[in-house]
Amino acid sequence: MRDHPLFTAYLAFASVCFFWGTTYLGIRIALESLPPLLLVSVRFLLSGGILILALRIAGIALPKGKDLYWTSLFGLLVLGVGNSMLTFSEQLIPSSLASLFIAMSPIWMVGIEAAFPGGEKLTKGTAAGMAMGILGAGLLVGPDVFSQGFSGNVVRGFLLLQVGSISWGLGSILQKRHKTEMHPVASAAVQQFAAGLAFLPAALLERSPATWDAKGIGALLYLTVFGSIVGYTSYVIALGRLPISIVSLYTYINPVVAAALGFLFYREPFGRREVIAMIIIFLGVAVVKRYGQRR
Repeated sequence: MRDHPLFTAYLAFASVCFFWGTTYLGIRIALESLPPLLLVSVRFLLSGGILILALRIAGIALPKGKDLYWTSLFGLLVLGVGNSMLTFSEQLIPSSLASLFIAMSPIWMVGIEAAFPGGEKLTKGTAAGMAMGILGAGLLVGPDVFSQGFSGNVVRGFLLLQVGSISWGLGSILQKRHKTEMHPVASAAVQQFAAGLAFLPAALLERSPATWDAKGIGALLYLTVFGSIVGYTSYVIALGRLPISIVSLYTYINPVVAAALGFLFYREPFGRREVIAMIIIFLGVAVVKRYGQRR
């Protein structure tokens, strides 16, 4: 299996599916101590700075000139806007509901990709697999939607996440189309540091106080290491070697991880409905993988 030419890419994809699923809980815990923009800025400044330092020690070159400009722009679109919208939304809606709304992002991502000249066209098989994934995610968090409705905070959270999903999808498509010989870790480092730097001025102007307690610092460090350094570096690697229709499937699996953590930490129900939803999600993954790969 390790001899497969895409073994590393699929291993990176699996890393994204798991670790990013845990970040919903991490963000929720961190927001109890830190305001949203400060959390986003400090998280990416730390992760980007650590990666840049590691690259310097390893002698790996950082991007320059136009590559530096485009890489920073990708970081702003994907990480800055995408994660800030998620962080704000978790002040309004439960993290499980946020994961459901983000599960809709492959629709934007694949749609944007199909609109570009020479992009991966949406096939009937891929569309069917995506529909199955969305159905499975809906079964996981649908009851929260019905109990709270689509007014007030739910609608605002939904709209914030759609803005973030569009920005994330656009940035990912542009990044995949930007051909460069840059090391993927160097790309991830610059994107994270650029996103953190871009949101620093707004973070310093936030009026909400920050409480640097053990819980907040622990959640911030977890998001920095596993959500940003490990997770986003894996995302960049997978994005560069796998079809966009495959990479976008992490948004289907993340709600499963988020629901499981909700049960473990808050004893949220995880019964027959959740098991059925999980099966449907993985069937959707298999269908999209079958029909989404380039021939």
